Amino acid sequence: MRRALLALPVAAALAGCALKPPPDPVELRRDALANAAPPGQWSARSAASGAVADGWLASFQDAQLEALVREAIRFNHDLRIAAARVEEAAGHARLAGAEIYPQVNVLARGLGKLSNKSSEAQLYGVFLSWELDLWGRVRSQREAGRFQYESTVLDAEYARQSIAALVAKSWFLAVEARLQKGVAEDMLRAAERLVALALDRQRVGAGDEYDVTLARASAQGYREAVERLELARQQALRALEALAGRYPAAAVEVAAALSPVPARVPAGIPAELLERRPDVVAAERRVAEAFYRVQESKAARMPRISLAASGSHLSSDLFLLADRPVPVWSLGLNILGPLFSGGALEAQVEIRTAEQKVAVAEYGRIGVRAFGEAESALASESSLAERRTALHAAMAENAHALKLAGVRYRVGSGDLRAVQERLLALYGARTALLHVEAEQLVQRVNLHLALGGGWEAAGAAGDPAKKAQP
Repeated sequence: MRRALLALPVAAALAGCALKPPPDPVELRRDALANAAPPGQWSARSAASGAVADGWLASFQDAQLEALVREAIRFNHDLRIAAARVEEAAGHARLAGAEIYPQVNVLARGLGKLSNKSSEAQLYGVFLSWELDLWGRVRSQREAGRFQYESTVLDAEYARQSIAALVAKSWFLAVEARLQKGVAEDMLRAAERLVALALDRQRVGAGDEYDVTLARASAQGYREAVERLELARQQALRALEALAGRYPAAAVEVAAALSPVPARVPAGIPAELLERRPDVVAAERRVAEAFYRVQESKAARMPRISLAASGSHLSSDLFLLADRPVPVWSLGLNILGPLFSGGALEAQVEIRTAEQKVAVAEYGRIGVRAFGEAESALASESSLAERRTALHAAMAENAHALKLAGVRYRVGSGDLRAVQERLLALYGARTALLHVEAEQLVQRVNLHLALGGGWEAAGAAGDPAKKAQP
């Protein structure tokens, strides 16, 4: 019997080799992305060849922006929540794997009076229990906890990248708001000069009150635009401050000009996206977690076999026990097998199997979304570049037309309406050009985030997948 008991841990160790592996990544992608197999190259023509690189934040050459991103990474409340969830997941992972080791407890207890005399007894004991994981239930539970922890770490890393990207985009939009207000102020000054010109023409008899009223109405419109854009600027600054964990006082200083658009970045190939983006890899880990939850629920239908051992010692100064300690040793085997559970164990297997199917479908959804985000950002690169070129030309033409219309109005061969139309057209071209220039920077940030490139230089933060070990 003793030999049989000693052989059981060996059998448990041998059974450990039989734990099934989670779905292979290639098989998972074939299943989850059956209708969205990635091609060999990006369909957008603006994609550049080469491997995706980290450190995109430095490419904008803006020290203020870099400092604000680092501040947000430190103080952003969403990231602090994500970091706390990583700690929580690490604890759950350790808890899930704790049952694989023997559980040892110590007992020390005074039993009080054993008779009407003042004598007392003491009981000391050590108790050990160890579930022999013959069917892999505990090991599956441990693996599920490990993969849950890894997915949480990867989700936190993607949150860091997303916050860095959101700060950068908000920064560019705040700079644009400042510049748009400046354009409106320029237009307001031009409109006020037209009011003065209309008054001069009325004074010398070359104009009338209609032109003066028309000029003043136009100036009021630009004045309203200045106030509206000032509010937009303040709102953009408050959004930036909230991301950085600051009080939203609209007091942060932004750059006086937009950063130049960096050169085209290497985009790699679509298939690499599934291995590089933290949110996609996290979804893959959740599939593995769900797989081991299924294995755990299947093993729960089998008997639980555990080894139990204990040693205790009872002592007292009673006459009958004096100088006669009572040591008690025991070694046993416990078997707990489910006989009838009303279908609960089978239902648990069905639930876990459905959860695994959900995880696979969720992986496919995130993968397709990642492809879409990358293709959209790449398509925006070429489209925005062409629009910027066209708007530059339109702005130059409208500025020249405004100058000619102003000359004609001064010499009396044109009316004020034509001047105002050219002024409005120039204003529209300038604001549209500013928006496109800011959108180019925003889409470049979107492209970096979509491709999975980190905002820090390579090695600055380490590989989150490698660090995801509880």
